[in-house]
Amino acid sequence: MNVRRFPARAWATAFLGITKRETLRFINQRGRFLAALVRPLVWLFIFAAGFRAVLGLSITPPYQTYVLYEVYVTPGLVGMIQLFNGMQSSLSMVYDRETGAMRTLLVSPFPRWFLLGSKLVAGVLVSLLQAYAFLAIAWLWGIHVPLWGYVTVLPALFLSGLMLGAMGLFLSSGIRQLENFAGVMNFVIFPMFFASTALYPLWRMKEASVLLYRICALNPFSHAVELIRFALYGQVNFLSLAVVLGCLAAFFLGAVWMYDPSKGLWARRKGGI
Repeated sequence: MNVRRFPARAWATAFLGITKRETLRFINQRGRFLAALVRPLVWLFIFAAGFRAVLGLSITPPYQTYVLYEVYVTPGLVGMIQLFNGMQSSLSMVYDRETGAMRTLLVSPFPRWFLLGSKLVAGVLVSLLQAYAFLAIAWLWGIHVPLWGYVTVLPALFLSGLMLGAMGLFLSSGIRQLENFAGVMNFVIFPMFFASTALYPLWRMKEASVLLYRICALNPFSHAVELIRFALYGQVNFLSLAVVLGCLAAFFLGAVWMYDPSKGLWARRKGGI
């Protein structure tokens, strides 16, 4: 069947169906929403508050003055929410493959890039709710950004969420067994988070270790965090924007190729991770 003959209504119905499924899954897993907030709130209320008297940040873009440590780490903690959500969405992909739901989805007459892209966008929409809930709690804690920052950060959150979700989607394409995905998540999440600008600026990393500085500078998660950080103050970090867009394209195209039963590596192998 030629999908080009499908009317726009059919494409919209397919997208809304996938989005509804992901939304219902999220609603039925209330603990997932709380867990997504607990992790960054622990860092904000305990770790950052404990270091506020010792650590701070001098006047560096996008900040116009000296800022407290919890102000600096807030964008990184928002990025943490999106990173965990991207991995969580990918975990559901592995589960759907084990139960056969993924095969049902991929045999649809719609192109694979559209189906995977719809699932990716649906996951990002969920992460936006979590990110704004955290920003609201941070505001009550006394961490204020310009009011327009809550609007200008939306595109940055969407793009960074797509990039991190696409990365998780790509990783899930090579994993067959659900129980093995937790180890892969920890292997990816914690190095990406700690070796980034989420907790410390690059110049502090360079003072400590040149090697660590280079790793953090090359880490895609660092650029996702910086994109969010600048957007919260109505600015654009064009280098981070370019890196996020490039990684998004690379991860998503890789995932589309890997999920092709006739071409993907996971289909060629007899065994799986």
